[in-house]
Amino acid sequence: MGVTYLHSPPAVNLVFEESALVHSTSCRLHSSQCLGCNTSKLKPCRTLVFNLPSRRFNRRVAALPDVDDFFWEKDPTPILDTIDAPIHLKNLSSKVELKQLAGEVRSEISFIMSRKCQPCNTGHSVVDLAIAIHYVFNAPMDKILWDAGQHTYAHKILTGRRSLFHTIKQRKGLSGFTSRFESEYDPFGAGHGCNSLSAGLGMAVARDLGGRKNRIVTVISNWTTMAGQVYEAMGHAGFLDSNMVVILNDSRHTLLPKPDSQSKMSINAFSSALSKVQSSKGFRKFREAAKGLSKWFGKGMHEFAAKIDEYARGMIGPHGATLFEELGLYYIGPIDGNNIDDLICVLKEVATLDSTGPVLVHVITENEKDSGGDFNSEVTPNEEDALLCYEYNEISEAPHRPPESSQDILKFLENGLSRTYNDCFVESLIAEAENDKRIVVVHGGMGIDRSIQLFQSRFPDRFFDLGIAEQHAVTFSAGLACGGLKPFCIIPSTFLQRAYDQIVEDVDMQKIPVRFAITSAGLVGSEGPTNSGPFDITFMSCLPNMIVMSPSNEDELIDMVATAAMVEDRPICFRYPRGAIVGTSGTLAYGNPLEIGKGEILAEGKEIAFLGYGEVVQRCLIARSLLFNFGIQATVANARFCKPLDIDLIRMLCQQHDFLITVEEGTVGGFGSHVSQFISLDGLLDGKIKWRPIVLPDRYIEHASLTEQLDMAGLTAHHIAATALTLLGRHRDALLLMK
Repeated sequence: MGVTYLHSPPAVNLVFEESALVHSTSCRLHSSQCLGCNTSKLKPCRTLVFNLPSRRFNRRVAALPDVDDFFWEKDPTPILDTIDAPIHLKNLSSKVELKQLAGEVRSEISFIMSRKCQPCNTGHSVVDLAIAIHYVFNAPMDKILWDAGQHTYAHKILTGRRSLFHTIKQRKGLSGFTSRFESEYDPFGAGHGCNSLSAGLGMAVARDLGGRKNRIVTVISNWTTMAGQVYEAMGHAGFLDSNMVVILNDSRHTLLPKPDSQSKMSINAFSSALSKVQSSKGFRKFREAAKGLSKWFGKGMHEFAAKIDEYARGMIGPHGATLFEELGLYYIGPIDGNNIDDLICVLKEVATLDSTGPVLVHVITENEKDSGGDFNSEVTPNEEDALLCYEYNEISEAPHRPPESSQDILKFLENGLSRTYNDCFVESLIAEAENDKRIVVVHGGMGIDRSIQLFQSRFPDRFFDLGIAEQHAVTFSAGLACGGLKPFCIIPSTFLQRAYDQIVEDVDMQKIPVRFAITSAGLVGSEGPTNSGPFDITFMSCLPNMIVMSPSNEDELIDMVATAAMVEDRPICFRYPRGAIVGTSGTLAYGNPLEIGKGEILAEGKEIAFLGYGEVVQRCLIARSLLFNFGIQATVANARFCKPLDIDLIRMLCQQHDFLITVEEGTVGGFGSHVSQFISLDGLLDGKIKWRPIVLPDRYIEHASLTEQLDMAGLTAHHIAATALTLLGRHRDALLLMK
């Protein structure tokens, strides 16, 4: 492979000339294949440029060549070109045209997502379903609600957003989820799952009270059915008997919780015919008439007839289907979700049913497989974020040494792309679990990160995946701790919000030693505010018995795992961000437990001090180097703990400096608020010290690249340094720095 170095300080440009090796290396994520890429449409690229700063502390890890370096071939889409709104689907007269449209929509999704090197197989699986829904129902008058982001790709293309689909998850582009601010065809925002049914039922009741006749359709998934809110909504819908259509998109081919131990549900001619009969207007009228007749004979006969009906439907239906009947929903299915003819036939019958209550349509879909592997499982947010064009990280104070050979370049790429904070956390947790058999893992949230699966494979009997049943996960962890085990409850920050009552009542109030590993903390790039984690510092640090900490790098994360394992008298939590690590020394060493409530000074200066909490400490170090160019020497301290605070460290910083700036990637009410509370009560603010906090702004940061999000939030190293210059009265220098 030819490698050319073009030295042009402060960057070193590395030019690659063999695209085949570049593509397989740059798209590497725990395998040699690019996850979700459709490389059959790619032609070789000539160059790939990486910019590696040779000064300061900034590194950009490139996970993909620039898409502009590729030549792309796009399949023609003659039918899709005529679809600007769902109403245009009504012009398609034959099923052949609808099937061709489905192929063109899949091609469109593949083309766009391949350019982003992001998975699209889940989006492919619901294309036929999305077309059938919009063909039968009349959006936006009829309300169509979705639970999962990737399931909405076809929906977005069919509802007038095709021209903007290439901007999905980019700054000022389309959201990766449904959004009420984006289109009238998105009646409700969704991202965490399990909310569409509750929201849809609310819309159905509002429709009935308003005397309207529009229809409500909600699409839920297997992951959704793991959350209690879904069953609460189903029970309420059955009680109210409101007309609405619930479509269960089943990609696991089973309604049972352990699909691997059961035979997969099959779709055949008999099940298809039976579903059509179940959905037919004549059958439903006959069933309602039979119910009325049994009531006429008395309560006993009515109950007997109901049991016969339930038994008969249970005999011919799939395992688990009677649960929906018990909750008051009329079950229809299973139906082949990749057969447009059957979908349209059943949905048309369902759409004509009036005053018959809620209906659940069970649809079986197939997640496609690619040559790169099996994609029947959901891609986790961590993996999806790692597949962005480049992940931004700010690292140590030492100047970065450019690679000196092609082998060094490949090693740099592989290490940079495959190592994440989750990797370091799981490796250290495995090391602790090997020495302590009481350590168990409880995982909550959407999907399982591949690194966490390493623990599952190593200790299958000590790993419990509870999906998006986060409330149960927290209380279950408390029960494990009461039984003498050491549970690590791993939940992304955004999903932990749903279990806050259990954290307060079942863990903190009882001082039960549950160890919370809060993943995907802070900003998360393309996933936007839906999956970001800005609030956990605030809502965890206000709890009286909780120890709250956050590492500034991966080495400290390893130490915090050891610290959490050591604490047995109270709950403890630590947060860490999504994405690539700062850069470890290599081999994993066992962590050393930290002294609770003790921070450290990383660099000494005078006049002004930065007190950082979490990974932002690295940006504080960069800000210090920027200020050095202006003749200012700043102190940088790593707090490590938000609760309890290192009060000795804070007193020293306040006594030896004129200005104290606290920095965190969290909201108001977090680390900075705890510091201000202490220095106010301690009388430190009565002296010469002036304090300023740098936190996330009081608004949701929309989806964009991580670098763009940090810039929008005012949390880059340049923003931190400019704040210091402004405090020192050097406003002109602050403006020059931000240019």
